[in-house]
Amino acid sequence: MSTRRSIVEGMAGLGLMTAWGCHATAAARRSTPPAEAGLSEAAVSSAEWVTLPGKVPLIKRTFRPPNLETPAEYFRDPITPNKAFFVRYHHSQIPEIDRNSWVLNLGGAAAAAGAQFTLQQLRSGFEQVEVAALCLCSGNRRGLFSPHVAGVQWGSGAMGNARWRGVRLRDVLAKAGLNADALEVAFDGEDGPVFPAAPDYQKSLPLDKALDADTLIALEMNGQPLPQPHGAPARLVVPGWTATYWIKHLRSIEVRNAPFDNFWMKTGYRIPLGKFPGMRSFASQENSTNTPITEIIVNSIITSPLPASRVGRGRVVEVRGMAWDAGHGLQSVDVSTDRGVSWETAVLGRNLGRYSMRSWSHRITAPGQIGELKVWARATSANGTAQPLEAVANPSGYHHNRIQMLDLVVA
Repeated sequence: MSTRRSIVEGMAGLGLMTAWGCHATAAARRSTPPAEAGLSEAAVSSAEWVTLPGKVPLIKRTFRPPNLETPAEYFRDPITPNKAFFVRYHHSQIPEIDRNSWVLNLGGAAAAAGAQFTLQQLRSGFEQVEVAALCLCSGNRRGLFSPHVAGVQWGSGAMGNARWRGVRLRDVLAKAGLNADALEVAFDGEDGPVFPAAPDYQKSLPLDKALDADTLIALEMNGQPLPQPHGAPARLVVPGWTATYWIKHLRSIEVRNAPFDNFWMKTGYRIPLGKFPGMRSFASQENSTNTPITEIIVNSIITSPLPASRVGRGRVVEVRGMAWDAGHGLQSVDVSTDRGVSWETAVLGRNLGRYSMRSWSHRITAPGQIGELKVWARATSANGTAQPLEAVANPSGYHHNRIQMLDLVVA
């Protein structure tokens, strides 16, 4: 059986008592997280190091619900370790689930029959498959928009790349059977709102995305049973789409013959129509003015050198980072040291799969005179889209993917 309990029970000074034993670390008393350039003063001043059991210190963006960001240093490798993976919740009621008694329920008006599955049945009754995929919060880098917009003021760390292992959603759906009028598949998790009037966090997928061979019910993450903060015992993994659809602590699946009409589909996580050309549509949920956010858009991050690093005059500097898109494939990552007048193509690292982060590197030569050196990085997807010079403004602060800019000091 599962129970719901508030993760935050109280806070005193820097300490935080939660159902997970979350607490501010000793390091937090001596230092504060680095201030990412462009973050609002409020976001910088409220940030602190917080630790969950089994995790390294993460950057707190909110306590209730817990929203904790991955430090930049953990993006130097394509796979983000579980101990450093960001934590994102919409509600403060976090479930404690007994894996032995957990059951996944499947049904709905467009399902031929209902079905139930235990964890053991999912493990033994279906082919186990694995996919490397980026889990990226729709609002990643929201705190870098100018002017700032409402919402969790994330920096660049509301994301993580992992190897997810479990069963194909389409194989599970096949056990119940789909009627000819099936349109969407909706999902609910065990986490819930503190107040009954608040909308429960539920999402749906169009039928074809639900039936995609890479859409999984994940039971493992980086070779370990799915950790509690990341959706144990089972979560939805929707490679190539933003994490709003990656429902944690999965408990029910509903096959629908009509568009899912709830707050998190009709009001939340929507963007103005036409703002992001090339992004896949969700036709049954669109209206004349806006559409649900769906695919991840092409983006990158510079992981080294660190901002404001000092480099010697005339020295060769290796610039490194990560890039990603929705799974179309990266066409290139290009680097500029003259504010975009000219670009040179970086070397792409090993390809871990179409939905995974991919490393890149490029050597530049510092000028022969003292001063500043500005380094820009721009990723381009195989679908023809590239990072823009400025992030595309939108009311909810989604899809921040401006060209990455790094300032170095030549000394």
